[in-house]
Amino acid sequence: MNNAARTPARGRGRPRGNPPTRESIISAARALFLERGYRRTTLRAVAAAAGVDPALIAYHFGSKKGLFADVMQVQCANALAVEEVLGGDPATLPGRLIDALTGLWEDAGFRRLADQGEVVSAVLREYLEHELLGRLVEFLGGRDATARATAVVTILGGLIYTRYLNPLPTPAGLTPAEARHILTPALRAALAPRPPTVAAAGYMLRP
Repeated sequence: MNNAARTPARGRGRPRGNPPTRESIISAARALFLERGYRRTTLRAVAAAAGVDPALIAYHFGSKKGLFADVMQVQCANALAVEEVLGGDPATLPGRLIDALTGLWEDAGFRRLADQGEVVSAVLREYLEHELLGRLVEFLGGRDATARATAVVTILGGLIYTRYLNPLPTPAGLTPAEARHILTPALRAALAPRPPTVAAAGYMLRP
């Protein structure tokens, strides 16, 4: 994985600072990234907008890539909030997952943020692998949780790629409701407990 992809993970180990300060920095950064784009936004400009010293941003986020990663991941985490998406009826979880994902990506502001080239790919890889997959494994529990969560993330990642990042005409032409209708059976199957032999084989494939 390249350095851009590792940036968000390093952020977890740094002191998180005063939450209101972090929130004000992320809010100011999001506004500037939307207005100017990633390349034209500087840490100095974000610091001025947030009313903080630029060194404070470098201390808490490490770099512009780290700051951008936090901006993106905050929106992803809000859209896929555990209490709202994972906390309801298990029978309707597939539909809630798809609704949360399409709701996030249909948002015009998020789409503009996501149109920032390779840095976005790195952030999304990090989020899907270390945030969403981890949450699903913890939520599902049991011996086959990793295999089931991996299947779910693979389906959702495919939807992101074929509908939004590198759209194919057919997936991109679906309404969110149509996407939910088509993909709910696949997600329901992915979430279903595995027979012992399948679960064991899944663990054997892990590095």
